Amino acid sequence: MSSDVCATVPDARPGEAGDAKPVPPEPVSSSWAAVFSLAVGVFGLLTAEYLPASLLTPMAADLGVSEALVGQSVTVTAVAAMCSGLLTASLTRRIDRRIVLLGFTVLLIVSNLLVAVAANIMVLLLMRILLGVALGGFWSMAAAVAMRLVPAALVPRAISIIFSGIAVATIVAVPLGSYLGELSGWRSTFLAAAALGVVTLVFQLFALPRMAPHGTARLGTLWEVLRRPGFGVGIAGMLLVHIGHYALFTYIRPALENVVKVDVDELALLLFVFGVANFVGTLVAGWLLEISLRLTLTLTPVLMGVAALGLALLPAGRAGYVALVVLWGLAFGGVSVAWSNWATRMVPDQAESAGGLVVVGVQSAIAGGAAAGGVMFGIGGVTTVFTVSGVVLLASALLIVLRVNAPRHRALN
Repeated sequence: MSSDVCATVPDARPGEAGDAKPVPPEPVSSSWAAVFSLAVGVFGLLTAEYLPASLLTPMAADLGVSEALVGQSVTVTAVAAMCSGLLTASLTRRIDRRIVLLGFTVLLIVSNLLVAVAANIMVLLLMRILLGVALGGFWSMAAAVAMRLVPAALVPRAISIIFSGIAVATIVAVPLGSYLGELSGWRSTFLAAAALGVVTLVFQLFALPRMAPHGTARLGTLWEVLRRPGFGVGIAGMLLVHIGHYALFTYIRPALENVVKVDVDELALLLFVFGVANFVGTLVAGWLLEISLRLTLTLTPVLMGVAALGLALLPAGRAGYVALVVLWGLAFGGVSVAWSNWATRMVPDQAESAGGLVVVGVQSAIAGGAAAGGVMFGIGGVTTVFTVSGVVLLASALLIVLRVNAPRHRALN
């Protein structure tokens, strides 16, 4: 990995230049094998996170506890991911980034192995905390590491490939977990997830280059990053987009059953189509980001808002409703990619800290969106959820257009 080239920083507005710190130099060549190894890592982490959703009943029966208590394995993972996302940059600032990433993959393996042999719910929950540490840390570093694996012009494409692991996990984790659980038991499913982690670790050992630490992050750096001109407004826009989406996504099943009028078999197929559209959207976003970051940030919530309002208010017919669901999945595929790119461009000198704040924002929005959706669902059913969320998504797009800075990478000689 060469480091004898210029650094990249975003176009600065007056008064911003003094806030920036030295930026790690960009590479002169691309390390696509390393990029794909990170995508596999994201896939393994998200697959492990989603597995309990398809295995709650057998896990609860085997451990002698309620399904609600087993469901807390998802909650503790999310909370640990939030904490890890915030702390990783400062706690590991003196460690080679390759070692840190490999360490997170080891945590993934250990977590799945010990969940597979857990004798009681407490052991299981503790091991899911380990998974959360790996998940939040890995995610917070992903975009920053991409900046060190490919030249600046290719960073959007690299991040889209890395985050495609999320979309693939969304498609396969729940149905695959359910199938393997029925075939050989829930413990064997987690053993399979551990085996996937071992494959990932071997791939990363060969693919990831050494990446000497460049960070100066401390806990106070998070507050400094939030105070950078334009960063806080951008985080607010990101929160609105994610809250709008997750209020919708929490109630996707009743929406498809009551609005699109699908049966159980058709529901599974349509959810699969949604996941495939999400994966395609992730890759398309990488191409679109090379054209315009602002366009990508704005277009994704606009398309999701249109889809939500269409599902709630238009007599679109069954084919039209299916098309709106596909549009929704396609648009959301670009959201994580776009905002991760935005964070690295806004704060290239503290990209890992910025990534940690993005992780916390997304996890908070998941909880907030689900809670807000629950309130709206109780008031007026799925139509109210989709109408209000659609308006929130369109409002977030307006905020992005008017107030969110979308800088371009610029090389300094």
